[in-house]
Formats: sequence, C-alpha cells, structure tokens
Amino acid sequence: MAVVDVMDQRGEKVSQLDLPDGVFGVPVKASVLHEVVKMQLACRRAGTAAVKHRSDVVGSTRKLYRQKGTGRARRGNIKSPLLRGGGSIFGPDPRSYAYKVPKKVRRLALKMALSSKIQESKLIVLEGFELEPAKTKGFVEMQRALNISSALIVIDQPNMPLERSSRNVQGIKVMKSEGINVYDILAHDNLVILQPAISEIEGRLS
Repeated sequence: MAVVDVMDQRGEKVSQLDLPDGVFGVPVKASVLHEVVKMQLACRRAGTAAVKHRSDVVGSTRKLYRQKGTGRARRGNIKSPLLRGGGSIFGPDPRSYAYKVPKKVRRLALKMALSSKIQESKLIVLEGFELEPAKTKGFVEMQRALNISSALIVIDQPNMPLERSSRNVQGIKVMKSEGINVYDILAHDNLVILQPAISEIEGRLS
C-alpha cells in the first residue's frame, strides 16, 4: 500500500494514510489515458457548425428564365447553390462527436490517472478545509502553504466556503468526488483530495 501524509490547511503534517494499490498503485499506460481523454474531449465538442442548404434559404421558387432559347446555361430558382446568396451544397450540419469506450477501460484509466499523481508526488491529502468567512485571501494563504499553483481539489460534499474562496483563483478547480475524471486530473499539476473523499473514491473504483 502507498502511504501518504495527511496535511492540514497550514501545510503541516497531521497523520499518515494508507492508500490501496488496487486504486492508487496501478501501472500507468499512456495509450489507455490517451484513449479516454480523447473520448472526453470528443464528447465536449459542441458540433453546432451548420450552413444553410438550398431548402433553408429564403427566396422565390420562380424559375429565373425559360429553359431553352436564351443561349445561357439552364437555371432554376434564385436559391441555387451556383448563385450568390444561394444555399451551400456540402456544408456541415449539426452533429454529435460523442462516442464511448468500454466502462472497464474508463475505470482503469481513472485508476491510472490517480496512480500517476502518486508516482509524481503530486497527490496531497488534506485533512479538511475551514474558512469563515469565505475569502480569496484565505484560500491563497492555504495555496502558498501547500505550495500549489495548478490543482484539482476533490471534496466529498458541497463546501461553499472552499468553492467561493477559490473560484477567482486561476488554475484551481473544485469538484465533488463522484465527478472526478481522467482529463481534469491530468490537466492540473496537483491533485488535492480531502480525506473524507478518499473512501468515496475507493468505494467507486474498488
């Protein structure tokens, strides 16, 4: 089992905690992490690019001139894609880029992401966070004490003082334990987990 120090918000060691190897000690494979991150980013794509096709353009359906006898190319109505202001032919339509990878792969990738933070000594277990009133200054002081600049903070239950005091700090994101994902873990340099959230993560991934 991996052993990590439990810190208080002043950056002082309070105790130690054993983390199960089945969740925090998994060998890391970049290919698995890449596949899951690629899936997450694809699911976040808006897919709202669109053009107006011939049927979407507002205009008369009258034939511009007769079919034969003019010496000109035959022409339909003013909404023709060959005319300025007409519809587009092969332009994009709204679509979803989302796809899924197997659930076992997603769970394995999440374990690998957590394990990578331990291997890099970027995992911090925090005893708790108490700040009254909620002020950015108090959070910045804790940030300096823990020596973190970019961090994902995982909480077990809503913590309004923490969320309010950190929302103006660049590079910090607060998330409940059930929402943790591979992309957000890897996108931040440090992973800070409140101690009560550790058991919830273990229960979810064990």
